[in-house]
Amino acid sequence: MIQKTRSVGAAKEAESLSDQDCLFLVTTIARDLGILNSFPELPADSPGFFQVGINERPDVGDYDLFQLIERLFELNQDADSFFACLGTLYKARLKYANILRLQPIPTMDQVGPRGLLQYGAWSAEALTAFLLWRKWIFDIDNRAAQETGYLFEPIIASAIGGTPVSSSKSPVRRTKDAKKGRQVDCLKGNHAYEIKIRVTIAASGQGRWAEELDFPVDCVNSGHLPVSVVLDPTPNPKLSELQQAFIHNGGQVFIGDDAWQHLDDEAGPTMATFLESYVRRPISDLLRAVPKELPDMSLGMAESRFTVRIGDDVFSIERTAESPSDDTVEMPDDIEEQMPGV
Repeated sequence: MIQKTRSVGAAKEAESLSDQDCLFLVTTIARDLGILNSFPELPADSPGFFQVGINERPDVGDYDLFQLIERLFELNQDADSFFACLGTLYKARLKYANILRLQPIPTMDQVGPRGLLQYGAWSAEALTAFLLWRKWIFDIDNRAAQETGYLFEPIIASAIGGTPVSSSKSPVRRTKDAKKGRQVDCLKGNHAYEIKIRVTIAASGQGRWAEELDFPVDCVNSGHLPVSVVLDPTPNPKLSELQQAFIHNGGQVFIGDDAWQHLDDEAGPTMATFLESYVRRPISDLLRAVPKELPDMSLGMAESRFTVRIGDDVFSIERTAESPSDDTVEMPDDIEEQMPGV
């Protein structure tokens, strides 16, 4: 488990965890679980997990890592799951720091045609800069969404004692094509979980919403109980429709506070502490901090540094130049409905 938590895949931005990183995790977990006094050799004043910048690596001293980990696991039988989940989150933050460092600046070959919609309204110089900034910010945001998606369901699944399952290994088969499996966010016993931060009202032209509604049907036909967990309680028609689909098929639905309570109940006290400290509280803090009006922001991209200023806050990260990435634009599915004569 320790080696799996430390290791990474083949992604060029990923970084494995060093002994020093793992010692920081042990110190953090011992403090979170209220057992730091059982580790008198560890520094009591080490920074909290979120006090460390995403591109920083804290140094807590030179100790026997495996001896400390064994002691931690002996004191709390669920500390191994805590270590695995927190280590996965730590690796994801290190990886995203590298994404910010390496994400290439787009080229005008990629974004130039998009300027047709604003050409003439701005100077060519200003519009060119805006197009490049806009595309780079979009790329960074898209990578953040991807990396959070890769992280979010697996750590919640692990926290509640389940396992994420890929479509190729899933026991939940598609009713419309039994040769194909359904990816399951978390499989725990015969419970098949669909875990979402939120359900949006955006409609999909590619059948993805029909796929969502088929999930509880596929679960029941495969002998599993479908469970929907949605953390954002904001009501909308899509959320209601999804809720009814699960209930109609004998499934369970947990939304908002009920969702968090269900996860806490399934996780037990130790992993409930992890979910509260490293998932729920950060999300809640960000939701409470939403400004009534967006503040002014300035962005700077020097040859070797990216800097963003929002009010009195400044964030910067070292940059390493990368080759421009490929950018493919597909024709909309409903283009024939928008263009006369097509």
